[in-house]
Amino acid sequence: AKTCSECIQIATGCAYCPDEVKLAGPHNVQMNKSLKYSQVAPQLMSMTLLPGEEREVEMEVFEPARGPLDLYILMDFSNSMSDDLDNLKRMGDQLAELVGKLSDDYTIGFGKFVDKVTEPQTDMRPAKLKEPWANSDPPFSFRNVITLTNNINTFRQKLQQERISGNLDAPEGGFDAILQAAVCQEQIGWRKHSTHLLVFSTESAFHYEADGANVLAGILDRNDEQCHLTSDGNYTHDIRQDYPSIPTLVRLLVKHNIIPIFAITNHSYSYYEKLNEYFPIAELGQLQEDSSNILSILKNAFENIRSKISIRAEDRPKAVEAKILSQSGTFSEFGNFKITPVRLKALTQVGEQHVCNANQADRAGTLRVKPTTFSSAFRINAEVLCHTCDCEKTPVKNAARCNGLGDLVCGKCQCSDGWLGPFCNCSAGDSTDSNKCIEPEKTEPCSGRGDCMCGTCVCYNPNQFEGPFCQFDKSQCQRFGGFLCNERGRCSMGRCVCTPEWTGDACECPISNESCLDSKGGICNGRGVCKCGRCECEHSGLPLSPTCEANFQQQLGMCEAKRSCVQCQAWSTGERKGRKCDECPFKIIRVEELEDHKNVIETCSFRDEDDDCTYHYTVNYPLNITDKEHHVLVKKKKGEIYTDINCTFYMIKKVIIFLSATLQLHYTEISRMVGFKEDHYMLRQSLSTTDHLDTPMVRTGPPKSTDIVRWKVTDNVHRGPNHPQNQIKPNPKETIQYPISLRLNRQYSEVLSKESRDTDMLRREVEDNVKTIIILICIHRQNNTIVDTVLSAPRASYPDIVKLTDKQVQAGNFRDLKVVPGYYTVATDREAAGAVEFQEGVESVDVRVPLFMKDEDDEKKELLVQAVDVPVGIAKISKDHVNITVIKEHAKSIFTFLQPSYTYSRQEGVANIPISREIIEDGRTQVTYCTRDLTAKDKKDYISVDGDLSYGPGETQKTVPVKLLELGEGDGLQEDKQVKQFVMDLSNPRQGAKLGRYPRTTITIADKPGIYQANRFKTTSPGGRLYAPTNIKAVASGPKNIRLNWNPSANASGYKVKYWIYGDPEADAQVLDVKTPQAELTNLYPYCDYEMRICGYNALGEGNYSDIIQCQTLEDVPGEPGRLAFNVISPTVTQVSWAEPAETNGVITSYEVIYTPINENKKPIGPSKKVMIDNPKKRMLLIENLQPSQTYCYKVRARNKVGWGPYRDATINLATQPTRPMSIPIIPDIPIVDAEAGDEYDSYLMYSNEVLRSPTGSQRPSVTDLTEDQFVNGKWDQNFLFPGGSGSLSRNVSSSSSTYSHSTPRPGVTNNSSTTTYISGKGIGGNNSEVKRIEVNNPAQNSVVVQDLLPNHSYIFKVKAQSREGWSPEREGVITIESAVDPKSPLSPMPGSPFTLSTPSAPGPLIFTALSPDTLQLSWEKPRKPNGDILGYVVTCEQLHGGGDLRSFQVNGNAATSLTVSDLKENMPYKFKVQAQTTQGFGPEREGIITIESQDGGMRGFTTVAQRESDMTVLML
Repeated sequence: AKTCSECIQIATGCAYCPDEVKLAGPHNVQMNKSLKYSQVAPQLMSMTLLPGEEREVEMEVFEPARGPLDLYILMDFSNSMSDDLDNLKRMGDQLAELVGKLSDDYTIGFGKFVDKVTEPQTDMRPAKLKEPWANSDPPFSFRNVITLTNNINTFRQKLQQERISGNLDAPEGGFDAILQAAVCQEQIGWRKHSTHLLVFSTESAFHYEADGANVLAGILDRNDEQCHLTSDGNYTHDIRQDYPSIPTLVRLLVKHNIIPIFAITNHSYSYYEKLNEYFPIAELGQLQEDSSNILSILKNAFENIRSKISIRAEDRPKAVEAKILSQSGTFSEFGNFKITPVRLKALTQVGEQHVCNANQADRAGTLRVKPTTFSSAFRINAEVLCHTCDCEKTPVKNAARCNGLGDLVCGKCQCSDGWLGPFCNCSAGDSTDSNKCIEPEKTEPCSGRGDCMCGTCVCYNPNQFEGPFCQFDKSQCQRFGGFLCNERGRCSMGRCVCTPEWTGDACECPISNESCLDSKGGICNGRGVCKCGRCECEHSGLPLSPTCEANFQQQLGMCEAKRSCVQCQAWSTGERKGRKCDECPFKIIRVEELEDHKNVIETCSFRDEDDDCTYHYTVNYPLNITDKEHHVLVKKKKGEIYTDINCTFYMIKKVIIFLSATLQLHYTEISRMVGFKEDHYMLRQSLSTTDHLDTPMVRTGPPKSTDIVRWKVTDNVHRGPNHPQNQIKPNPKETIQYPISLRLNRQYSEVLSKESRDTDMLRREVEDNVKTIIILICIHRQNNTIVDTVLSAPRASYPDIVKLTDKQVQAGNFRDLKVVPGYYTVATDREAAGAVEFQEGVESVDVRVPLFMKDEDDEKKELLVQAVDVPVGIAKISKDHVNITVIKEHAKSIFTFLQPSYTYSRQEGVANIPISREIIEDGRTQVTYCTRDLTAKDKKDYISVDGDLSYGPGETQKTVPVKLLELGEGDGLQEDKQVKQFVMDLSNPRQGAKLGRYPRTTITIADKPGIYQANRFKTTSPGGRLYAPTNIKAVASGPKNIRLNWNPSANASGYKVKYWIYGDPEADAQVLDVKTPQAELTNLYPYCDYEMRICGYNALGEGNYSDIIQCQTLEDVPGEPGRLAFNVISPTVTQVSWAEPAETNGVITSYEVIYTPINENKKPIGPSKKVMIDNPKKRMLLIENLQPSQTYCYKVRARNKVGWGPYRDATINLATQPTRPMSIPIIPDIPIVDAEAGDEYDSYLMYSNEVLRSPTGSQRPSVTDLTEDQFVNGKWDQNFLFPGGSGSLSRNVSSSSSTYSHSTPRPGVTNNSSTTTYISGKGIGGNNSEVKRIEVNNPAQNSVVVQDLLPNHSYIFKVKAQSREGWSPEREGVITIESAVDPKSPLSPMPGSPFTLSTPSAPGPLIFTALSPDTLQLSWEKPRKPNGDILGYVVTCEQLHGGGDLRSFQVNGNAATSLTVSDLKENMPYKFKVQAQTTQGFGPEREGIITIESQDGGMRGFTTVAQRESDMTVLML
């Protein structure tokens, strides 16, 4: 740290001020347990913490056994609930009796609801408004009938006076009622210290904000969350404002400590199941048709709620982390008393910045720690200490200690410009003495990493080098697993300074012993010590688990393994009796009674076949830890013996026992069956989101033991033997990928659900034990940890791999990898095999069936899944197979060879193979081709090729050239009459294409007579060409590096390495020349597959190239996401979406969205809110409850397993957006979040397809006058009840709502055609608006892609459908795609340019060539993903360490990818950045750092400063 303030802000242990931490005394710490209401103590505390510091305080919680209770019953009063109301009236006394048992101090209230009194929810005809049903009250929205009271007589009398009401549609307006019951605290009568229960009783679904069924949703204001009850309890704003949203309800009920209890009939129960999950604490019960069981629901719910009470920390400042630790407590006559430790930690980072640079509001605040059902809370005023040191406020100007040439600040001189040294006594311009800058036993001043100024080293790059002699490199501390300081600390002065939770030289050891906990919660099973997060078990010859417990497999067969030795030693019986018994490796001990089964590893019982009696023994750990055998105790007394019984009777008894056992076995076999649940599954490929189908297998009969079932899957069983694809026999030597799944003998932990060091270590453990190429490992949760990996092996190895896997899994070991028997999967691209386990008590398991999705699949294909056998268990197989049919979409193009074979002469030198494309639907498409040896050999008869062919619109044929080789000398001398042939295959058609009639062709190489002599001496010297290098190994050493090494070739003077991106033609390969049998490929793309070939060369020329070696670079952080787009639904609701980063650099795992209110100067004026989107496919977010007419800044970034990438940001002003149309589409299945829910709102994240759907299907809906055509398949037609149904989430508007015409088409109904209209322009509907139309003639199509939209423009879209009856009304929506830059900026997209969400990726690696001491040439590759036409590039140049001006260069055009830069300085490091520009704007930067250094002898070149790894290539001149 340079200053005192920086010192105390770094971390704990760094302090200057003596009073840096203050812990104020707690207030109101006394707790009166005789008071019968919930209490916490203390109630208030103040605390200031240093960054990184932790403090722990204790909170006392008292929960009375029969504390005060407020019970408010909210009941649906639609006509279908009439019998429910009658039952409730009869239960008045029983209800009072029940509540009296729950609490000594209770109140009961009652409210009723129906729906909004407007069309279409309510029949507005005068007669129906007066009396919708016979003997019913007029319709209403919500009415508070009985304020919470303890007078049960009053409650009963008022309830008897109530009559039912009615409405039209099935969903009711219960959300309006819930919100009013929550916010109208005084009117309802909620008490401060009581438990608040709200019983919500209905048989119908619910309306919610803008749910598509409310025709006023487009024009009603959003719910204002205020109380609007009259003095007599009537809700007054039902037709003035919309229903509340679900996030709003969740937030308000939590705020007011109200626990909902949903009592729902089975008609709508499933919808409330999903709703129930979003509340921190809630209960759900299934109500009988007449509500006769509502009391039992209430009783069970109250008991469950008491058991679910948890403690939460609310409203905490962002810089403070709060953890609630495990409780301890006692129960007294008054209630439950608990002591709960609360740990507070001051974070060192808030987002991307240091905590001391964060806003004060983020560093300080009052957090509330409270049980979920309590009103009282423990309030902690917490602040992170970031004060400056007092001595910095009073510097001594021109202090004598500083020779009058600097200020003395906190005891340290801050020198004036031009002066250096600890006492400012050295001029920066006249000091040349470097002796003081040389480290002892070294010769170079400042370690060659800095300049010596007045005897003090000034390091060139302080961000990398440090120390008094610049001797420490911040990138050279110890590493663990390849990561600097294990990414758990920072490198300082040559050693790792670890974060508080980690220790060790490389921060590799967790301080916590959590990873050493055994299955019983102890440390290392008491047989070892926990060191560095791992158990070091006491020396034992026995195999133990990582937590020093018995090996699972050893335990599994422990009884059986010891059986024969126990039998012969104890009773001289069994297969080992006699001399063989002396070979037993252990000695038994006979005892009167055995130890309890809880204290031993295994308790065993077997029947002695010699006398038919049962003997018992236990197996435990050895008494001496050095012993290699278990400790075995045998019970002296066996079961009863029949030696004194008459022989005849004994034999009869034996026969009876045998028959009984046979019958029992027969009964058991009959009663235990396993088989598939269904006969057939059918799915459409386009709707499948995974590459597998979980197919249930069920077990019937008593599930009292384990059954293991082996299964297999065969693809394309519908194809006959003469099918063309079956005529193609796969090459058994072809290397293919084998997905393998194993269940580890390791309990799953939450750490493995995300990228972590434990995850990485597990990957390495799997890779070390599965001795093949690990392509992928994913870890997911079951009872144990499951690993899915992919290995490469020849196709013919499949049976052996299955057998080996089955054998090793059942043995419990994959080499040193401990697995659990009973589960595995091995698959190829056309078949699979595996096993599943029915554990005791389990009746159903899923077989994870791979679907083998391939582009060459038929239009409809069928898979056969078979249950093979039951190797473990007594179950028999009943339904032994299931068929799976997969339907494929129609192809857009068909690729094929023109004929099945071709013949070319070797003298032609090349075989041009045509590949034809039949166009069904024009567009761009691709297909992969590759050659393969038959009798012709690669590099001897021809040069093999592989790659992708890309066809543009209208292209129907392309040609692949294959080079044919002349015969070598050895070939000419041999009388080889064999015909030379090779094949070319097509595969992997993309963009909707498929393979046609001839996916393979055979090429014959014709040799003319005399060709041997003519070509006999055209090869190299008698020594021949160098053989291809062998034993080539390629390993990714970083995200942009691959390291190769191979066996040296004799007589080779050097080697050439060709490398190219997989999928690119080999002709585009780059070549690296090296002199040693190793190479380092740099400047590669992260997470990219590369192919490589290597050859040796000498004076005679190049030798043979090796086979292709493949390697994938490691992941790197992703680039910034694509441009943001906004759908402003209302002044307070916005939908934001974005595109995937152009450079994912790995697998995107999540996104983060931050939105902040800003002023006109783009300065924050309120707290930032952060949302984590953990599903990378959901690149969209709906945000509710924004501030109206407020400008917001939105920032989005992506994350892969390496970490977070940069932000993409944009701003949008809600006030400047166009007035929303009458109907706003809400895209289904997107995340929704509430902007007003505080910092803990992540817990309220939900998806629209889960909650934004009005459920239907009630057998007794509250609807009048429905006709038969509104009833479909036994259910109410959702399209009638909810226009835009069938999953459509649109707000619907109509000028009249009393009737609906079924002659016009509706969404979800098959129509003849439809049309989409959109109006463009910055001012929608203005004179400059342009109307465009898209006709959709396919009735099955329900989406269109609209291109050439403009940034910073708003568009209205209108959709209508047509049937034989005519056109339907239009559905409307509006969207704005916001530019990521200021429209006035030169970086803004050009007016009139087409627009997409994606900008170009970064240019390729930078290449520097020094032309002179002050001039260099910079070149680069085009972006891999241009995402549009490249308009040019912008290049910036600046001095790395500051000074000088930032220089900017514009390179116009798509073809130009180089720039000459002059006027540079020698020995000065420069940073260059290059960005590509398209019509969409600029993509991410590619950065490189370069220094032109002067060299001895007048020769000039340069070297690089490797601050950023592999961003450039250096060319020496």
